[in-house]
Amino acid sequence: MAGFFSKLFGGKGASEPTDDAVEYRGHHIRPAPISSGGQFQVAGFIEKEIDGSVKSYRFIRVDKHSSRDDAVALIIMKGQQIIDEQGDRIYDPAS
Repeated sequence: MAGFFSKLFGGKGASEPTDDAVEYRGHHIRPAPISSGGQFQVAGFIEKEIDGSVKSYRFIRVDKHSSRDDAVALIIMKGQQIIDEQGDRIYDPAS
């Protein structure tokens, strides 16, 4: 799935996590908003240590905000929603 997004967005404007991680139910949500045309697209990483290895899941949504802070707040909320709905399954490549 990550390869699909890389091809779709071509990596342009993508950012690495720059904000502090927010811990939620044993996972860490790392906001990584994508700057695009003066707005910030909702994107981030969810990470968790499982069996001594850090697993990571990247998510990108179509939502955009003119305020980076508003985008970061929504990234955290979306990350929490993903964790609530899918739990550790997000790290399973077969899902």
